Amino acid sequence: MNSNFLQTPIEYLKGVGPNRASLLKTELGIHTFQDLIHLFPNRYIDRTQFYKIAQIQPTSADIQIIGKITHIKTVEQKRGKRLVATFRDETGSMELVWFRGHKWIKENLKLNVPYVVFGKANHFNHSYSMPHPEMELLSEYEKGLKATMQPVYPSTEKLANSNITNRVILGLLATLFSEIKTNQKETLSKPILNELKLLPKGEAIRNIHFPESQEKLARAQYRLKFEELFYIQLQLLLKNLIHKNKIKGYPFTEIGNYFNTFYSEQLPFELTDAQKRVVKEIRFDLGSNAQMNRLLQGDVGSGKTIVAFLSMLMALDNGFQACLMAPTEILSVQHYNGLKELCNKLNISISILTGSSKTSERRVIHESLENGELNILVGTHALLEDKVKFKNLGLAIIDEQHRFGVAQRSKLWHKNEYPPHILVMTATPIPRTLAMSVYGDLDISVIDELPPGRKDIKTVHRFDANRLKVFGFIRDEISLGRQVYIVYPLIQESEALDYKDLMDGYESISREFQQPKYQISIVHGQMKAADKEFEMNRFIKGETQIMVATTVIEVGVNVPNASVMVIESAERFGLSQLHQLRGRVGRGAEQSYCILMTSHKLSEDAKTRIKTMTSTSDGFEIAEVDLKLRGPGDIMGTQQSGVLNLKIADIIKDTEILKIARSYAQKLLREDPNFLKPENESIKNSYAQLVKYKNIWNYIS
Repeated sequence: MNSNFLQTPIEYLKGVGPNRASLLKTELGIHTFQDLIHLFPNRYIDRTQFYKIAQIQPTSADIQIIGKITHIKTVEQKRGKRLVATFRDETGSMELVWFRGHKWIKENLKLNVPYVVFGKANHFNHSYSMPHPEMELLSEYEKGLKATMQPVYPSTEKLANSNITNRVILGLLATLFSEIKTNQKETLSKPILNELKLLPKGEAIRNIHFPESQEKLARAQYRLKFEELFYIQLQLLLKNLIHKNKIKGYPFTEIGNYFNTFYSEQLPFELTDAQKRVVKEIRFDLGSNAQMNRLLQGDVGSGKTIVAFLSMLMALDNGFQACLMAPTEILSVQHYNGLKELCNKLNISISILTGSSKTSERRVIHESLENGELNILVGTHALLEDKVKFKNLGLAIIDEQHRFGVAQRSKLWHKNEYPPHILVMTATPIPRTLAMSVYGDLDISVIDELPPGRKDIKTVHRFDANRLKVFGFIRDEISLGRQVYIVYPLIQESEALDYKDLMDGYESISREFQQPKYQISIVHGQMKAADKEFEMNRFIKGETQIMVATTVIEVGVNVPNASVMVIESAERFGLSQLHQLRGRVGRGAEQSYCILMTSHKLSEDAKTRIKTMTSTSDGFEIAEVDLKLRGPGDIMGTQQSGVLNLKIADIIKDTEILKIARSYAQKLLREDPNFLKPENESIKNSYAQLVKYKNIWNYIS
């Protein structure tokens, strides 16, 4: 198909005009003929079945009837008017009703001429009516497109009010297809088409709008979904390939004294096979001439920090500095304390820089960082400040990176002549399909086993009515020398939400666990950093037995002695949050527990979340359920989900197609990375257009 023809502005299509064109642009983003062709249906309706008026039953389904309009009237009502037409067939009558667009509709309705009407029938006062039906003269219907499956396109209230109905969209597409004289340009290679038995592009596009059969529709959908996912994966994989070839990194050729001494003499525990595998992957990356760009996934407590430290030692062995950036001060302090203990044994200098760091401390850090005396710097966003200059930064580790923006992360790249190696860590398990689509340009390592000796956390669900028994259990655990977290979703009472809030909870816990026998800490996001740290330290040192907190402790608190996590109003939390909170316990040798407290009023989604939490502790299994409940955009946040604005594919439902598309993209780049083979000419041209237009459907013409 002539690509220039498809770039024609939509107002030049017969039946559109300037007014409709304006609405199509603003409401559906349709600017050209090509945009219209790639407006894919949301669903399909079977239009082969007809009803008689006497056969209508109360139902939410759309129905189709043949009959004639015998009378038209305008009826006054409290607000405005409604247009009512009496519609009859040989078995009875019903009303067709319009609440807007009266003038245009009345002028175009014909009396005593057979129509096909389609819509939902409402039942009121022993009779049926159909508001704003789709209508077509029977004569037009019979000579028109008799597709068994009629597509239903995206719409908006503005389009409906302006009589740009589904039937109008379908008519515009029919007009456009009648003007397309040549075959659609193929965008996939013959080997891919033949191996997967895919429909040709033109046939797929035609059948997505005007399906010849259910079988052809299914094949058209598969073809277009594969194509969309294939080019997204190709783009991500090429980005990774280009990154490795073009962006030079510092090769860490030495595995020297720091690494070997620590690994052979001071490693606090035997690494799991998964940790060993990941260390090898990182070591291979760091030894190449390309910049490492790796994502390290590991469930809560899987031992990511020790892997990060071993990576830092590789940098130090090669004369470079390393830094670790975390999203919160609490998490930064946690990392710093853990790493400092390991560094002291090796005489490695390490400092921490956060928003709370004093001016005098900052001055010392800046100076020792720039002259190379400081080996490792841990901190928050404060690391990104222009004043923070490294002598020789070789490795930057970013924890919980989804909390940082792309621009923030890229600032670390400019802290040296060549960009430092980047290791991104997350304790939020990401489903494989989502990782392939959002982080497809990164190399991904997964720590998928917990250190030996860790006991599974027992997770139970209790209703508010069982609170006294839960308090009794807490007392028993404290009497054994253990500590307890009690987490609330809100800081202050909300009039709109009937949930236990933090302050009310703190008061009731204080009454139940009175001083001096029991000591309680309280921590929330609105406290000053110094006060938070004071309360955290009291709990870490064991001076308090109970920590009442908000989700501020979701990441960054490591207290091996804490064995109970009580989550109040657990129905208010997402699965990812519940899993992260549960991970705060189970860090010692003793059996740990997570108690999910809820009211009896639970939505279906809440029931699913609670059931998932009590039945599995596998973070990746939990992440898959979370993906199905919330969708990819909600999970990744707006910064990461742009690539997931898919036109026809669905990352949740089309997992298998995604895997196949990625495997074919990988195979292509392995066998013909420069698209030199004649059979890949169409892919090469299509990809060139993709890069040019920055939009996956703007080039697949």
